Amino acid sequence: MIRTTTDVSPQALAAHDAIIDVRSPAEFAEDHLPGAINLPVLDDVERAEVGTEYVQGSKFRARRRGAALVAANIARHLEDALADRPAHFQPLIHCWRGGQRSHAMATILDQVGWPVTVLDGGYRTWRRSVVAALYDVPLGHRLVLIDGRTGVGKTALLARLAERGVQTLDLEGLANHRGSLFGAMPGGQPPQKLFESRLHAVLARLDPKRPTAVEAESSKVGARVLPPRLWEAMQAAPVIEVTAPLDVRIDHILTDYVEISADPDALDQALTRLPRHHAKATIAEWRALAAAGDLRPLVQALIEHHYDPAYGQSGRAPSSRAMNIVLDDPLPADLLIQFDLSS
Repeated sequence: MIRTTTDVSPQALAAHDAIIDVRSPAEFAEDHLPGAINLPVLDDVERAEVGTEYVQGSKFRARRRGAALVAANIARHLEDALADRPAHFQPLIHCWRGGQRSHAMATILDQVGWPVTVLDGGYRTWRRSVVAALYDVPLGHRLVLIDGRTGVGKTALLARLAERGVQTLDLEGLANHRGSLFGAMPGGQPPQKLFESRLHAVLARLDPKRPTAVEAESSKVGARVLPPRLWEAMQAAPVIEVTAPLDVRIDHILTDYVEISADPDALDQALTRLPRHHAKATIAEWRALAAAGDLRPLVQALIEHHYDPAYGQSGRAPSSRAMNIVLDDPLPADLLIQFDLSS
């Protein structure tokens, strides 16, 4: 018997052996449930073909053609991606709105003998839960911001806190971007909806009663926009400001941005995207340093004339600071106490 559910909580999703998204690859790429695998019953071309026939031609021929394609694709998945699944395999299946595509897959898998559940409302049920959490209701988490100028080691501190058992929210990891002009990472950024799905999934697993460390960002990480409820919570959160000497900051940047520094063309393109308030002669000088491989003086110039002035104009009030620390080893006791840890 095919069961249905609308529960998309982390606990409910984890109860299934697999989350099977039967939508087309393009739909899946835009957004999908965390951990889902894409086994489309119609690929992008097939979906367009059937849809065009349905609208512009014969609805009967469209349904017949669609049924043939769906049957062939499900058969291929049974012989390929699902070939090694055991008799007790329990998948959760969904399409866009829990309609024909998901029920076609569920019907055949049910006949195989697998206990199958269909997500009622499909992907839209998941998307509604994401929007409700990130747009409609205040965020209930105890955020603590890790702030500081570029290169002080905020990301490294976040990782060290996670190693000590502190709850952390890695926005740059979720957005696949370091949050600066030079912050592009291999693979590019996820679409906005997929970024929000990843964010919602992480927040849902965190204990709202415990403090969560998150790196201070602007309202955007690269091209991805922070949802309003998260941004509001970050603006109201206490702040730990990290400081470091200039030489240490330069070292951190040269290490953290090794991918772009090793790609002269990408580095030059990034420099051409600097804000227009920088003089053309200054940008030309920086591009010359990059072309010559003189990265240390380039980084120092960018810190002193681009990053630090921008940080000073960010508008974050000093009164919001919870504490100021210099990143060191071992971590300061006051910092650990901030996260309910003893030194």
